[in-house]
Amino acid sequence: MDINVLDIKGQETGRKVTLNENIFGIEPNDHVLYLDVKQYLAAQRQGTAKTKERSEHTGSTRKLGRQKGGGGARRGDINSPVLVGGGRVFGPKPRDYRFKLNKKVKVLARKSALSYKVLEDSIFVVEDFNFDAPKTKEFVNFAKNLKVEDKKVLLVLPEAQNNVYLSARNLKKANVAVASKVNAYQVLNADVLIVTENSLKVIDEILTK
Repeated sequence: MDINVLDIKGQETGRKVTLNENIFGIEPNDHVLYLDVKQYLAAQRQGTAKTKERSEHTGSTRKLGRQKGGGGARRGDINSPVLVGGGRVFGPKPRDYRFKLNKKVKVLARKSALSYKVLEDSIFVVEDFNFDAPKTKEFVNFAKNLKVEDKKVLLVLPEAQNNVYLSARNLKKANVAVASKVNAYQVLNADVLIVTENSLKVIDEILTK
């Protein structure tokens, strides 16, 4: 599939690039996408939720009432879970929510996400660029030139470019990623995917190994 290359002003450069059909033209696998997105979101969880159990509360261990005949549930000291202010039964404990996925599954997920963007006609290819200084206005103008200023944008660069990243950092609907680290969640979470020419080369190298 051929796609026009645009410049930073949104004008056609007269050049075209061919998107790799094995990456941008496959039949998307929804289940693999679900697994990869689930893994990504799980890894973002802090897992620090914690409640005090009976043994962790401070209080007298004196038995408050007799064992039987009280008309209610059996209870011992003031830290009993059946009393207000007592310990919690089976409460959450700190845990790690991360889980493993095979590399082939993650690669297929990225290919599926990229293919969805092509099917939705939501992908732009621009020539490589950089800003002279970090200015949010520069990135806003860049988005306006491509007519995507009102959409959630993911810009994929071949390598880290601090000026571009800092220019987009204050914009809620803009995100910048490096081609070697872009994941399926970032692609699916964006309304529009903007890829630079050299980023396509990096993506090809990584996903066709």
